[in-house]
Amino acid sequence: MSEIAAKARRFRELHAGPAPLLLPNPWDAGSARILASLGFQALATSSGAAAAVLGRRDGAISRDEALAHARGIAAATDLPVSGDLENGFGRKPEEVAETIRRAGEAGLVGGSIEDYGGEPQAPLYEFTLAVERVAAAVEAVRDLPFPFTLTARTEGFIRGRPDLDETLRRMQAFAQAGADVLFAPGLSDLATVRSVCAAVAKPVNFMAGIRGKSFSVAELQAAGVRRISFGTSLYRAAIGGLLAAGTEALTAGTFGYTETAVATPQLYERLG
Repeated sequence: MSEIAAKARRFRELHAGPAPLLLPNPWDAGSARILASLGFQALATSSGAAAAVLGRRDGAISRDEALAHARGIAAATDLPVSGDLENGFGRKPEEVAETIRRAGEAGLVGGSIEDYGGEPQAPLYEFTLAVERVAAAVEAVRDLPFPFTLTARTEGFIRGRPDLDETLRRMQAFAQAGADVLFAPGLSDLATVRSVCAAVAKPVNFMAGIRGKSFSVAELQAAGVRRISFGTSLYRAAIGGLLAAGTEALTAGTFGYTETAVATPQLYERLG
């Protein structure tokens, strides 16, 4: 417990550093170790990547599967790991609280809860319920024996509801409920990012990896962002390499990709 408490404190401190915390999203223990070897200071799981490694779409894995995946990543390095806990794997506030408790048991020192409920006509949970769910997560965090960093996500910009006023309303309410970090994935431009960061007093996470909406670290820092996650983009980059290599072999009958692929000794060195 002392080890996870130290990771939790370090993760919390990284949000107050001189530059935004770069929080990449590995998809397994091996990619976690490689990212650690590059010098990243913390990691986070990705629900999309966790589902993809099981051959499924984002949102199609259970809480048990998500936490087992997170546990493997958390155990792979000595870095703090935050979990993509989707919508808490339940509509009810008490279900969200149970997810937080179990995330702490899995070795995670942080996690995000989103307000996406999955209904096509009303994709976001109603405002009051959304806030109650974050408040329940906060209460569960307070019962953990270490400072778990709770991130509250509002999903309007990636769920067909790009309403900045409503996004700010929810983020401010989540902050009031006790969330440590605020997150609205899919913000369309730097002006919107600046508006979000100026409107809340808690650290804001920005998700890079969306085409046309992935700004530089310097630009995001100037806009007020304190943390930058990568979503599924690293996993998709790896799959891009796989697709290119497989297509070359099938269509050209050549294996030129081996000239740029990581050599086995270098791979083993990165894996530690």
